[in-house]
Amino acid sequence: MSANMISRTGAKTNNRFDFLRLLFASGVFVFHAVVLTNLWPGSAGEVHLARLAELSIQGFFIISGALVYGSFLNSKSVGDYANKRVRRLYPAYAVIILIPAVISLIMTGQFSDILRYTGANLVFLNFLEPNLPGLFDGHRHSEVNGALWTLKIEVMFYIVLPILAWIMTKLGRLKWVLLALIYVFAELWRGLIPALEVPYAAQIARQLPGQMSFFAVGILIWSFRDIVKRHALLLGLLGVLLVPVSYLPNLDVIRPLALGALITGIAYAPGVQLNAARWGDISYGVYITHFPIINGLIALGLFTSNPALGFALTGILVVVASLFLWKFVERSFLRKDSHYRRSEKGAV
Repeated sequence: MSANMISRTGAKTNNRFDFLRLLFASGVFVFHAVVLTNLWPGSAGEVHLARLAELSIQGFFIISGALVYGSFLNSKSVGDYANKRVRRLYPAYAVIILIPAVISLIMTGQFSDILRYTGANLVFLNFLEPNLPGLFDGHRHSEVNGALWTLKIEVMFYIVLPILAWIMTKLGRLKWVLLALIYVFAELWRGLIPALEVPYAAQIARQLPGQMSFFAVGILIWSFRDIVKRHALLLGLLGVLLVPVSYLPNLDVIRPLALGALITGIAYAPGVQLNAARWGDISYGVYITHFPIINGLIALGLFTSNPALGFALTGILVVVASLFLWKFVERSFLRKDSHYRRSEKGAV
């Protein structure tokens, strides 16, 4: 969900990827706000918002495929690339894991359970211990932060990418065949694994390699960015037409390409650039803070007594928490040439 979009030359990147990332984070936020509060349990509205959240996450993966691949190509070495990824992702992530752990420790004193949660979550194995004692018991979803499962997939992609990029270099023009095979295999994995009668089949299907088709499309977007920029309006129109088609039976295999076309159209179409990072990049903060904030307000009974106030206060707190993370955690760990630091107040 994050990447350095400034090359070593310091050139400005004219696109709307920051805006799209914030839009996608907001889509996941809205879905969780409705689900966690039981606003429309089991309704058609909840189903549609679930699709919006899924599409938002898939959009994140496509953008990461593009920008992280570009970041890798612009890195001096694998170590330099890894340094940028850790700086961008981990400090805020660690904070969002440790704060609930400290609150739970103060409330319950159950050190061993809290240590198990902290250890598993700090290494992105959230599924091993998603809950903390004393927090959110009896909620519809009692896990501390149910949005974090995608970050494990992001990190796995970060690890795989240098190997994939090296193989692509060795293959020359055949690298496009490799990406096509990865796309096909990922779609087969995500489509066929749920049909197997094995435990956690649905959860396994959405892990890597099941999401690699979206990352592969992002790599294609970056690789052919000069071409897609010239045809952004046409690609955007194709995306508008094909994304709904991808929800028809047996046509979900085209969704990575359809969504990639739509993202490309929005990102590179002529017009106002919509610099969503002008006052700081809060999209990552919105994504990783909203879930525990919503559950925290539910625990306080705010949604029961005044749902409208609950939703309004949730939005305010998520924005404030995201800005705090950006100003005092994320920004401090980024390098001075980071796109996000340079984008603040039009400093690019």
